[in-house]
Amino acid sequence: MSTTIELGVQGMTCASCVGRVERGLNKVEGVERASVNLATERATVTYDPAVTTPQALLDKVKDVGYEPVVSTLDLGVQGMTCASCVGRVERALRRVDGVLNASVNLATERSTVTYLPSSASPGQLKAAIRGAGYDVLEEQAGLSREDQEREARAREVEHLRGQVLFSTLFAVPLLLLAMLPMVIPGAEHWLMSTFGEGVMTILTWVMLALAVPIQFGPGRRFYRLGWKSLTNRSPDMNALVMIGTSAAFLYSLVATVAPGIFPEGTAHVYYEASGVVITLILLGKYFEAIAKGRSSEAMKTLLSLQAKTARVVRSGQELELPTDEVLVGDVISVRPGEKIPVDGEVVSGNSFVDESMITGEPVPVNKQAGAPVVGGTINQNGALAFRATRIGADTALAQIIKLVETAQGSKPPIQGLADRVVAVFVPVVLGIAALTFLLWLFLGGQSALSFALITTVAVLIIACPCAMGLATPTSIMVGTGKAAELGVLFKGGDALEGLQDVQVVAVDKTGTLTKGRPELTDLVTAAGFDRITVLQLVAAAEEQSEHPIARAIVDAAKREDIAVVTPESFEAVPGYGLEARVDGQLVQVGADRYMTRLGVDVTAFALQAERLGDEGKSPLYAAIGGQLAAIIAVADPIKDGSAAAVGALHRMGLKVAMITGDNQRTANAIARQLGIDEILAEVLPSGKSDAVKALQAKGQKVAFVGDGINDAPALAQADVGVAIGTGTDVAVETADVILMSGDLRGVPNAFALSRATLRNIKLNLFWAFAYNIVLIPVAAGALYPTFGVLLSPVLAAAAMGFSSVFVLTNALRLRGFRPPVQLDTLPVHTHSSRPAHS
Repeated sequence: MSTTIELGVQGMTCASCVGRVERGLNKVEGVERASVNLATERATVTYDPAVTTPQALLDKVKDVGYEPVVSTLDLGVQGMTCASCVGRVERALRRVDGVLNASVNLATERSTVTYLPSSASPGQLKAAIRGAGYDVLEEQAGLSREDQEREARAREVEHLRGQVLFSTLFAVPLLLLAMLPMVIPGAEHWLMSTFGEGVMTILTWVMLALAVPIQFGPGRRFYRLGWKSLTNRSPDMNALVMIGTSAAFLYSLVATVAPGIFPEGTAHVYYEASGVVITLILLGKYFEAIAKGRSSEAMKTLLSLQAKTARVVRSGQELELPTDEVLVGDVISVRPGEKIPVDGEVVSGNSFVDESMITGEPVPVNKQAGAPVVGGTINQNGALAFRATRIGADTALAQIIKLVETAQGSKPPIQGLADRVVAVFVPVVLGIAALTFLLWLFLGGQSALSFALITTVAVLIIACPCAMGLATPTSIMVGTGKAAELGVLFKGGDALEGLQDVQVVAVDKTGTLTKGRPELTDLVTAAGFDRITVLQLVAAAEEQSEHPIARAIVDAAKREDIAVVTPESFEAVPGYGLEARVDGQLVQVGADRYMTRLGVDVTAFALQAERLGDEGKSPLYAAIGGQLAAIIAVADPIKDGSAAAVGALHRMGLKVAMITGDNQRTANAIARQLGIDEILAEVLPSGKSDAVKALQAKGQKVAFVGDGINDAPALAQADVGVAIGTGTDVAVETADVILMSGDLRGVPNAFALSRATLRNIKLNLFWAFAYNIVLIPVAAGALYPTFGVLLSPVLAAAAMGFSSVFVLTNALRLRGFRPPVQLDTLPVHTHSSRPAHS
């Protein structure tokens, strides 16, 4: 059967464009007819869904040079209780014409739908969710989506709390009455001899009276949701509970009202197996809802960073405005202790700003005129005025929140196993329950019917897919939230899992291992010369030059508060160095060949020159008044945390490779200092991706670490791309993992957190599967022939609730993750000419 959809197509300008799109679509196998309208910018395509897919049609539109119109919608879904619910909502959404993909997350209770707006509408998507038996969290005016979700979760917790308390009020006496004869030997005989044989009948009716409010009060939710799942031919946990408790209740009701239809001595009642089971399941759901709320603590923390108001200076007056009314270019005043509301650039004032919640760096950063500030950070001890440069969704914090939300809602590849099992799990359980009932009915002897009922109910109750559905998303949710606290952003679950397979970490040298800007690293003076005087004269001589080496020497002098004067004369000597006259003194600076040309003997610094060469530095010499005055080295210094980062990666069993454009000798020197395993030197900027390919050609999975700006091709080529950015540059499209601080120590922390999260997921999945594999046979009575043990439905309900709570509390352990490398000794990045102090 063929189907017809409409595709929005952008970029068409004339009839030729229309023809190109039509021809392209008609060439796709399975397309029967394609018609394109330039005025409406839509393509109507009739195709065979058994042969091709809407995604293939979109790819073809892109191939011929135009942009298909695709939308993404996030919807809150209420009422989901287990992995079967997730599958049902996803199937309902995917059945809507025009939906390309639908992903539902049980932990966040959200669905992300990618669809064609020309073929589907948000209303249709919401109707599909409601048609599957669930509610959609509608947006309310004046409340953010996060606030609405928080309120909805609080209402759910409070509602469950009320239901648990109501059920417990009836379940406790019900359980006591049912267990009394078993707990106290002779109790039944004493009651009958004291009050007559009719007392047991009265107690049975009392138990019925206690069971009815539970079964048709709080238990009604299982009927409502379970029946809906059965009518949709997608039975879930609610259906299992509904069938199991109803069987126990109805059997007991018949045994109470018409005991004569049962063989002598077999008219037993199991009201506690329905009432107490419902109570315990609700209690498990209550604990589960509380734990779900805790699993999103990191997101709450991020959201709480957003300032509600800003003090905007307009027409010379300070106005307190909501942050969503701030405009780009507005000047905003921030007092000590206040949050910086949006991103901007300081125009006046001096203060230290705590950026740890954004970058993960614990040391406050000095801010002066010209320095960037990030919304959500805390101004500490001075007043600042800054000009807004990014507002709303463009701010760094908004981008971080979006990335974390995307990661939390994503599914890593490991989730595929759970999804495939869950797809057939409940139908298989129903089949096992039916088989259990029949086997006990035929093999159970005199009490066959009782045995059949108890074991069948136990199987239905204990076999719950809740733990399977929560195993992966809760760990991903907590793990990615914890990562954000540490300044690590995973773009999705596949990036989190992808780090597990990496064997080699390839690191770009400049700006990643090193600071990325030359600095004066060595200045050793000859006898008779003072270091400060030499630096002052050399800096003055270099002051006229724009060469990076000259800038490094001048900056070093300024950092030491040395006045840099303008030279009286200056002359560059191409290929050799420079000559200047400063305060009447002749100053000559250059390589050893320049000194030889000048007739200045440099052998006095032979040892120092050899040492500098071994360190990969090229020595320069300074002569003052024709006399050798100093040996100088300017280099791109290694970042403070690079050695610790490389060491931590080695301890994790990873190899570290360095990719650099430096010559082999310089690269070898840096590699020796850091303990790098493999060196790819003299690589042109355009050849970094080829260097990554060379590492991959050895059969190794490679993670590439770069600055995210110049390294886009290499980041894209790597199996996992890790971008080291800053707190203000987080939207790095080609990277899979983003480190918000510029410190390489974030890389081993990202690996460690990835491993911890995957271990957590695997433990959760093991528990969820093992729990069912082991306990379903026990519930079916497998131990009875040998050990005489039957699993009570009450214990089955307790075990089922415990399985979900176990998975959630295990995931919450990730909140206590401690990074292997602490970012507690980071240097302060300052925008002033003086060293910063905190």
